[in-house]
Amino acid sequence: MSDPLPEVGCFGNAREMGRQQGEALRGNIRGAIAEIGTLEAFRLMKPRWMPMRLFRQMAERKAHRFMKGAFRTAGGDFEQRFLGICEGAKLPEPKLALCCLLEAVMSDLTGSSQTQPSGLQAGCSAIAVTGPASQDGNARVMHNFDHVPVVQQFFVVRRSNPTGKLRSVEFTFSPLLGAVDGVNEAGLGVACNYAYVTDQLSPAPTITMLIARILAEATTVNEAIELIAGLPRAGGGLLMLADAAGAVTSLELSNSRVHARAADEGFVFHTNRLQCRPMAALEIIPNAHYDHRAPALLRGRRVHESADLRAEAIQGAVAGRLPLSLDDMHQILSGHAHGDSCNSVCMHGDYWSTTACTQLLPKERKLRVAFENTCQATLQEFDV
Repeated sequence: MSDPLPEVGCFGNAREMGRQQGEALRGNIRGAIAEIGTLEAFRLMKPRWMPMRLFRQMAERKAHRFMKGAFRTAGGDFEQRFLGICEGAKLPEPKLALCCLLEAVMSDLTGSSQTQPSGLQAGCSAIAVTGPASQDGNARVMHNFDHVPVVQQFFVVRRSNPTGKLRSVEFTFSPLLGAVDGVNEAGLGVACNYAYVTDQLSPAPTITMLIARILAEATTVNEAIELIAGLPRAGGGLLMLADAAGAVTSLELSNSRVHARAADEGFVFHTNRLQCRPMAALEIIPNAHYDHRAPALLRGRRVHESADLRAEAIQGAVAGRLPLSLDDMHQILSGHAHGDSCNSVCMHGDYWSTTACTQLLPKERKLRVAFENTCQATLQEFDV
């Protein structure tokens, strides 16, 4: 039997919730902040002439300015939750800000080049079924979260119970205000993939911050889409949304645009490619390759290669197989069509791997999670 996953409970107002998270996870949060300096992708951002200590200080100050701008733009409880985490973890604001901002850098290409991304970009694959494509007729989502393996030690399951808002159970990183995946008490579920966008980045909430907000405030897929469309955001993403009534949608996001892609006869999936025509023009060009600014293991590879090959593998695995059960979805996302590499749906790559997988059961208000490769995973179940 798998060991229990790390879990934290947060309740009350935003400041109190942040303080509880910071106190409970203080050592882990500090470890995550220290680990940033060891990441090859981060170190390669440093100009050659600049000492690492000075670069780190500069990056923290820049991130802090960005986050303060994001809080002014967004309103809501984001700043109070941020300050609470800083207080609980006993951290200066700029150090936590750098952790939070790395997420936006992962999906935004305007800071350096629109054709040569760094190696902070990660993978991810998600599939969803409902109605005729679902074996039991209910909306079901499964998600592989792909990243550099070192991040696994900073994963946590968070139970959020904000005063006057909706309770939720979430998969996230210990330092983050936001959430990667989650399900709330109304039966709304969301899972996040990153996308590589080139429209202008400006101070605004990151994608995971928006996920935390919709889990606290939205009850249906349509409400979630309306809320996100009306908010500023930083970075690109593909959100798989599902609700207790059976609605399922793939929502594509950039810094300036939002576009929904409905399920086709009850089935929809995505990797990291934007598929809606209005969004495709904002995506990094198809033939972009990693260059000398990327980690050594990625140089020369086509940026979209993994996403394209994973999409082909999912299509092939699903063909003629509908309707799908949760076990079927688990098997599909355990696929190794391209061997032990970054190009398989279940990654065992030399740089990236599948570091976590989740299943969202909106009708039952449940989230299933494992912090390991999907092919080896025994998911643990959490009720909202």
